[in-house]
Amino acid sequence: MSTPDSVPESLDLLVVARQQFDRALSWIDDLKAGLVDYLVNPRRSIHVRFTVVMDDNSVRTFHGFRVLHNNARGPGKGGIRYHPDVTEDEVSALAALMTWKTAIADVPFGGAKGGVICDPGKLSRAELRRITRRYVIELGDSIGPHTDIPAPDLYTNQQTMAWVYDTYDQLHPGQNNRAVVTGKPLELGGSVGRADATGRGALYATQQLLRRKAVTGLDNLEGARVAVQGLGQVGATAMRLFHGAGARIVAVSDSTGGVARKDGLNPEEILAHKRKHGSVVGAPGTVAISNEELLACDCDILIPAALECQIRADNAAKIKARLIVEAANGPSTPAADDILQAHDIVLLPDIVANSGGVIVSYLEWVQNLENQQWDLETVEQFLEKRMVRAVDAVIDRRNALEEKAAGSGRAAGKRPTLRDAALVTAISRLVEVVLQRDVWL
Repeated sequence: MSTPDSVPESLDLLVVARQQFDRALSWIDDLKAGLVDYLVNPRRSIHVRFTVVMDDNSVRTFHGFRVLHNNARGPGKGGIRYHPDVTEDEVSALAALMTWKTAIADVPFGGAKGGVICDPGKLSRAELRRITRRYVIELGDSIGPHTDIPAPDLYTNQQTMAWVYDTYDQLHPGQNNRAVVTGKPLELGGSVGRADATGRGALYATQQLLRRKAVTGLDNLEGARVAVQGLGQVGATAMRLFHGAGARIVAVSDSTGGVARKDGLNPEEILAHKRKHGSVVGAPGTVAISNEELLACDCDILIPAALECQIRADNAAKIKARLIVEAANGPSTPAADDILQAHDIVLLPDIVANSGGVIVSYLEWVQNLENQQWDLETVEQFLEKRMVRAVDAVIDRRNALEEKAAGSGRAAGKRPTLRDAALVTAISRLVEVVLQRDVWL
């Protein structure tokens, strides 16, 4: 693994995911020979090219991907992202993360992910609709309610999922097709609570982590100083809910920069300013800061809710937070994990902290299959129970790995992190199912 004093670390998400996986494997002694390749490599990768008529009557060719990493525990589950820089490797890494996330959340899904190379900011609504429909047509029966179930991701939303559903429904008339996709509008079978699920799940996970005394000197959120990087759907929800739970939001940022105030920010005022001006920068009574300054600000809890690889070897030592809650996918690199551990900073990994979205997506899927629609209280109670159970499983596993390390005389300093424990938990659950099914033969 690279360090600040050796070769530059890789910020390739596929490399990062493999390094995290390999580190977790070092804590597993009895993995059956041949299973590593099965666990690492995707079951299926689809690369599609399709043409779309643009608003000016020109024709453009777009490239898209859909990766099914593993379906031993159930249908693939994972978002579709639209971004000019999305790659098949990135999608493959995110699909693997979804496999581990669904295993820890203990929902009957495997991991999948999709993407289309495009810049949504430069496309009209009509062009995005055509791109989505063509993408779904090209994927054909590789997606389906019992095969691979998409959801929103970077620069896709409820409207995108409505187009996915409608296109698939037109291709499969006379069937109950609502379960082909989650994150839909309520009117099309979406679930109440889905929009806030990832941010709310991060809150529930953090509260349980603190109840379990996993962070020295921090037992609850009352008065805890919180900084949030990224104010998309997840970050904005986390800011609002953590504030409502008694925390003090001392800094927030979006893609244009950040703002801070020691005595605390009002989430509603910050969001109103962002809606009006397109940025949090310039909000009354605040001090402007950069995203890098936000990561290093004086706080108790740091919530990265933006892009991948934000916390790296070159900035991890500057972090002052006692706890990092990974609301984004892959915001920390393996080298950063080592530095944070050396500084006694606890990190709740993404595959636990942001699994609320897939948990409520599971509930949406079940409601669609049963032609039901549950109330918000039912959804939030289920979400909280699953998040608490996931955190408990990871803490218990970490404690067991520490005891094992102490008994085996493992080299000093090689302590298991919560990420190690989470991955070991997920891998163990998946391997158990694989061996029971004999799908590897």
